Amino acid sequence: MANAFFNVPTAVNEPVKSYAPGTPEREELLAMYKKMYNEQVEVPLYIGKEEIKTGDTATMHPPHDHKHVLGTYHKASKEHVELAIEKALAAKEEWANTSWEHRASIFIKAAELLAGPYRAKMNAATMLAQSKNVFQAEIDAACEMIDFFRFNAQFMTDIYKNQPESAPGMWNRMEYRPLEGFVYAVSPFNFTSIAANLFASPAMMGNVCVWKPSDHQIYSAKVIVDLFKEAGLPDGVVTVVYGDPVMITDTVMTHKEFSGIHFTGSTSIFKSLWKKAGENMDVYRTYPRIVGETGGKDFIWSHPSANMEEVGTAIIRGAFEYQGQKCSAASRAYVPASQWDSMKAFLEREIATIKMGSPEDPSNFMNAVIHEGSFDKLASYIDGAKAADDAEIIIGGGYDKSVGYFVEPTVIVTSNPQYTTMCTELFGPVITIYVYEDADWKEILKTVDATSDYALTGAIFSKDRYAIEYACKALENAAGNFYINDKPTGAVVGQQPFGGARGSGTNDKAGSVWNLLRWVSNRTIKETFVPPTDYRYPFLG
Repeated sequence: MANAFFNVPTAVNEPVKSYAPGTPEREELLAMYKKMYNEQVEVPLYIGKEEIKTGDTATMHPPHDHKHVLGTYHKASKEHVELAIEKALAAKEEWANTSWEHRASIFIKAAELLAGPYRAKMNAATMLAQSKNVFQAEIDAACEMIDFFRFNAQFMTDIYKNQPESAPGMWNRMEYRPLEGFVYAVSPFNFTSIAANLFASPAMMGNVCVWKPSDHQIYSAKVIVDLFKEAGLPDGVVTVVYGDPVMITDTVMTHKEFSGIHFTGSTSIFKSLWKKAGENMDVYRTYPRIVGETGGKDFIWSHPSANMEEVGTAIIRGAFEYQGQKCSAASRAYVPASQWDSMKAFLEREIATIKMGSPEDPSNFMNAVIHEGSFDKLASYIDGAKAADDAEIIIGGGYDKSVGYFVEPTVIVTSNPQYTTMCTELFGPVITIYVYEDADWKEILKTVDATSDYALTGAIFSKDRYAIEYACKALENAAGNFYINDKPTGAVVGQQPFGGARGSGTNDKAGSVWNLLRWVSNRTIKETFVPPTDYRYPFLG
């Protein structure tokens, strides 16, 4: 039996397909996109064996083509949420008692299905629902999700193999049980892979989950459900509900069997959930696990020794890939005065080549922001910069929502390191740059560290190893994922476990063994083979 721990298929990162012109994957994906664009999908609630259509529906629209209807989804009432909890708890005993090998097999099969027949469908759904280009969909909805499932299976066996020492005459062992009750998974719009992992990582460890996807990701969430149905996930292990987030959350978090929340979303909402858990602590059977990854105000800092083109490329990719809607997106940068003129010219030249439009055209580097609320917020901050005395828009600044929610890649330069867009999370294709005097590079690191309440990702650029070490120490609490001479986005499962502290979350590192450990309750067992029959110890004489 011990050797079975080593029989899990090797966890290796899924290769990223190129989707270059003329490749078969490009033709397959674009054909799938067109097919799904022209279909009408009806998404039910998934509760136990039932697919429930409540009749209380809302429509789904591509952000880049918001007048087009992709289909409808059904919203839950309080009774449906209560039923979802009931069905999850009914499935708990059998799922928790399922051996780890058979639980792992389901997720490994899901990874294989996604690497093959589901790849184009999952990517196309993400392009349509969340307005991602072909590359951004590929690295998220296909590769990262596959990596989560494969690596988590390996991490699970690593956990189970971790056992205590045993002295002569006894056997000590550690049992890794699922939590009592159920886990509530609340997922964001921006990453299809994160949406899946938020319920998949607790479920792999034997827990049952109630999953509430973002209202703006339900279209691709349905494909995730289809994937797991084909992979053989038993009914009830994950129940899926949509609708009023306050009602759903209140219903879930006032239940006696609530045992944890796995969350990715805004800092303000996560704080409210933490407070809600505290208010209901007398209701719960156990202390709930609260795991969350929230906002960021992610930075790029350039030392005078840095290569200007490397920094400029990191700014463009870090700030404008997926319209700046990655949790890790660069939204503030600090550039030395000696580099600024050449940096400005580089950014102006390169950003002028960026195309923006529908994901159906693979030559578009950028697409639409997720919804009208996001668009309006970004427009207001852009207008504010246009009117400000201590800020100037040097690139972009345009926006248009007549067809889709399109915001141009925008670069603001400020003379005030505390200017509002240096401090406020915007979640869009806007980056603000502060130009500092070269001699002040150590002082500006203090500003980088103190400007934001967040600590998710950050990047530094330098060719001076002493400066790199100094910056690493100065910014040790400023980012949970820290990059040296690279953009602050693009964490890979198994390579850069992801998560931040301060206002950015609990830093439980998705894509690592540390996250899975949050979804088990340990039991230490000591078995003595020949128990003593006399209470007396030798010291008594």
